[in-house]
Amino acid sequence: MKDVIAAIQDAAASGTRLAVRGHASKHALGGPHGGETLLVSASGITDYQPSELVITARAGTPLAEVEDLLATRGQALAFEPPRLAPAPHSGTVGGMVAAGLAGPARVAAGSLRDHLLGVRMVNGRGEALRFGGTVIKNVAGYDVARLLAGSWGAIGVITEASLRVVPLAPAEATLRFALPQDAALAQLADWASQPLPLNASAWWQGTLAVRLRGARAAVAAALAQLARHGGEPIAFEAAQGFWQGLRDQHDEFFTHARLEDAAGHARLWRLALPPATPALALPGDMLVEWHGAQRWLLTSAPPEAVHAAVRAAQGHARLWWGHTPPAPTALQQAVQAAFDPHGVFHTQRLT
Repeated sequence: MKDVIAAIQDAAASGTRLAVRGHASKHALGGPHGGETLLVSASGITDYQPSELVITARAGTPLAEVEDLLATRGQALAFEPPRLAPAPHSGTVGGMVAAGLAGPARVAAGSLRDHLLGVRMVNGRGEALRFGGTVIKNVAGYDVARLLAGSWGAIGVITEASLRVVPLAPAEATLRFALPQDAALAQLADWASQPLPLNASAWWQGTLAVRLRGARAAVAAALAQLARHGGEPIAFEAAQGFWQGLRDQHDEFFTHARLEDAAGHARLWRLALPPATPALALPGDMLVEWHGAQRWLLTSAPPEAVHAAVRAAQGHARLWWGHTPPAPTALQQAVQAAFDPHGVFHTQRLT
């Protein structure tokens, strides 16, 4: 940590801006980068208590190392953080927290912010700070740890994080259904109102996939119930590959989206919409996740048209790769000024 503190203090004194980096697996996300690279490489799992369901690791620890250790004890990170790149450069603990992203199970298991218990960080003054702790019931003071989730390195350097982990589910199964988008959304809304162990969902090009996780009896009963709606079980290994590809954004949809985006033919948008919102009247290819609330739109439509359609549905739209975020709000500016008065991390990545 001493080298991080020294680098920040030198930058503050010289007026230099720093860009925090780990594996750079999320380099294309979060808006433009600015300043000299500050590499956060200190790694290592500093504490793991399986019986307490808590793990603590330095920010430079590879995410794959954490997940491999948890797997040996039958545990996992419930929010399935997207890795976005193959191992060994699949992201670090610090980058995972700074990005604040979650995978297909977010609607059922919660986001990274819900599982973040505490952090150590260095602010723009070069001060080492600690927020939160290593216990689940921790309500002392302001919840600054969760403020850092999704901060994209714009208010300080995360040096360590403590996370709640969960036991692996005893049973898991995936089914697919042949349904148009609106029918799939209506069906998901109906299932969400029932006591089903529905853990994740995804719709693309006429096919709806749903993942069940939970107790063996609950999953077996749900399988029988959903089979009556035309659900076709998917082999476990094939289903695992599908959900991992969706989580890490290297399945067919995202691979095609990258090619289209690189060629300038279309751009990928991440949409946040009320789950019951019907299919939008926009051209392009749509992937629906999280029971309908998160949608990915690959379209050549102009940004004005995308924003107008999404606003009309009371939602929010954002370009996913290489986007420029909107100007920070007064609250965001106040937060940045409090943690970083010298503008060491004054980037546009806080979203």
